[in-house]
Amino acid sequence: MAKYVIIGNSIAACGCIEGIREIDKEGSITVIGEENHFVYGRPLISYLLMGKTSLDKIDYRDKDYYINNKVETILGVRATAINKEKKEVVLSNNQIIPYEKLMLATGSVPFLPKMEGIENVKNRFSFMTLDDALSLEKVLTKDSKVLVVGAGLIGLKCVEGIKDRVDKITVVDLADRVLPSILDSRGSEYIKTYLESLGVEFILSDSVAKFDKNTAILKSEKKVDFDILVTAVGVRPNVQLLSDIGGKVEKGIVIDNCSRTSIKDIYAGGDNCVCHDISCDTDRIVAILPNAYFLGRAAGRTMAGVESSFDQGLPMNSIGFFNLHVVTAGSYIGDKDVVCDDGKNYKVLFTKDNVLKGFIMIGDISRAGIYTSLVRSKTDLKELDYSLIRVAPQLMAFKKEKREYILGRSH
Repeated sequence: MAKYVIIGNSIAACGCIEGIREIDKEGSITVIGEENHFVYGRPLISYLLMGKTSLDKIDYRDKDYYINNKVETILGVRATAINKEKKEVVLSNNQIIPYEKLMLATGSVPFLPKMEGIENVKNRFSFMTLDDALSLEKVLTKDSKVLVVGAGLIGLKCVEGIKDRVDKITVVDLADRVLPSILDSRGSEYIKTYLESLGVEFILSDSVAKFDKNTAILKSEKKVDFDILVTAVGVRPNVQLLSDIGGKVEKGIVIDNCSRTSIKDIYAGGDNCVCHDISCDTDRIVAILPNAYFLGRAAGRTMAGVESSFDQGLPMNSIGFFNLHVVTAGSYIGDKDVVCDDGKNYKVLFTKDNVLKGFIMIGDISRAGIYTSLVRSKTDLKELDYSLIRVAPQLMAFKKEKREYILGRSH
């Protein structure tokens, strides 16, 4: 009977479990997780703090998931090393776990730049895990003044989660705009202006030089007093276990289309991996939940003996900030077509060589899925009425044959 071991109790791990069980119903599966929690949807931790969801509703699968899939879990313990010769995983409690096939679903870890005096800050938190959110929640009060270092997705979702539970939030970022990884400059301004209208203060193009207890001294010499510090500067792929044994790592773990690493019988999937981004035909990290799941599933099926691939990575984000909705997908290359910019709604399409490469929608996000489909399928825009679809995405913009194909009616 095959012995599968998965390091990381994540979405990619679920994909791997389900991929294995599609092929192998009896092989043993062991999941090692550093957090002592059932697998959960990490994007939901901000809604947990907002009170829009609860601990029993953030689970990614049903409570009987591990039992139904014959999975043994070792939770609250960290994998510290891999012995590739003996095919063993060493845990932080000195336990040794043998494997035949090993999956690394280790995701990413917070990146913390050097900031003098940060070790003396008492109430200091990251915002990546459920434990982070629960620890942060314990110190929140209506009088709290919170400093968030980082205006990316993690930082601003933290802002959303705690905004109505504290007195003041100040966000500091070295970048000159918010959400620079997923929005253009105009889209960033929409989000910043909206959050400012709710009372969030931003200090951009600046950074923390040092901390003096509960005062942050910025490089500009501005001072920000706070009671609670949240560091959300960024993340790095968690590649240490593989790099320690000579596995190929570039910006992340290098895998083939079937999620195999450079070391025999070791696989990887999720935010720790480099995969192919079809929107720009480039290998890079595509750190989104669906991508993690499908990379994990490809790994699981291949581990169980049926070679399976996933090479359809596509950056996508569907998020909201206090009911202001944002959907993005693809890459922002080629010609920029600003369809709407009326102060409430923003829509821009990026096209190159008669193909939609990416888009940004803020406010009205209706039928964003049609644009995502066009990016993913690399549809030739000559096959549809682009003048119609740029303004009002709908099936009528497609030629009859294409509409029937989309609707599943072609034979």
